[in-house]
Amino acid sequence: MTRPPSWRRKLKATRVGRTYLVLTVGIGLGALNTGNNLLYLVLGFLLAIIVLSGVLSERVIADVRVRRILPEGAFAHEPFALRYEVTRTRGRAFAIRVCEAGGTLEGWAWIPTVLEGSPVTVRADVTAPRRGPLRLRQVEISTFFPFGLFEKSRTVEVDDLLLVWPRRGYCCDPPDSDAGHLTGENGNQRHRDGGGDVQGLRELGDLEDARRVHWKKSATVGKLLKVEREREDRKQYTLTIESDAPGDPLERACEETAALTNRLLAAGNDVGLEAGGRKIRPASGPGHEKRILSALASLGYALPARSAPR
Repeated sequence: MTRPPSWRRKLKATRVGRTYLVLTVGIGLGALNTGNNLLYLVLGFLLAIIVLSGVLSERVIADVRVRRILPEGAFAHEPFALRYEVTRTRGRAFAIRVCEAGGTLEGWAWIPTVLEGSPVTVRADVTAPRRGPLRLRQVEISTFFPFGLFEKSRTVEVDDLLLVWPRRGYCCDPPDSDAGHLTGENGNQRHRDGGGDVQGLRELGDLEDARRVHWKKSATVGKLLKVEREREDRKQYTLTIESDAPGDPLERACEETAALTNRLLAAGNDVGLEAGGRKIRPASGPGHEKRILSALASLGYALPARSAPR
């Protein structure tokens, strides 16, 4: 992809600017027809305002640098926070609007002022149009400074990759839990060191978590005693998506799986995933939910080899 020249700008008249231009043309025609020197003076003043607006707006957007601060992930069709770090190499900038060029993401951020050498971080509430890896290539910087007559903008090349998780939609009843005995520490569904009822006390061993020490009993007997609790019953679920062919059925399956994953994990269960030739073992926790969501986001897409999603 060829980068556009740095001097390329876009200029668009605002609603007030269009009225201003019509007024300027009208006064110019009146000056030509009547030869009135006062009208020529007013016409020159109006034209000077247009020139001044172009010069000042160019100084505002010329030396601005932008860096994206991407979230770990975002849900499609749901607003999320995208941050921009804006710096100024020299001088000051006023009334800047920052957004994604080409309408890749819907939303923008507003910056009142940027000083030289003082980075400003702003938040934009944006919305992604679809699930999957989304390539962000350009950031648009625009301003209405100084008079609000025209919007001048330029694009900056900033290449990033955002991983968009599927939208959390309606979910049906969960499938049957995995048959057989659970593996690892989940094999004994009522083993000790859980979060249920108290079973008893025992001496704290080496390298064990001291947060479970019963300090009153330990002070009585003169040694550290650890509280043992029963672990409550929990189930394992493995969610499956049969086909990864692009289309509406895949999108609906990803949205339902994302919602069902959140529902089962919130209930204290272990959830796994089998989709697109990838298998994630059942587990729990916020980090595990993000792993499943990331797998669903990349399902049916080929991630670029040179850039990993952030």
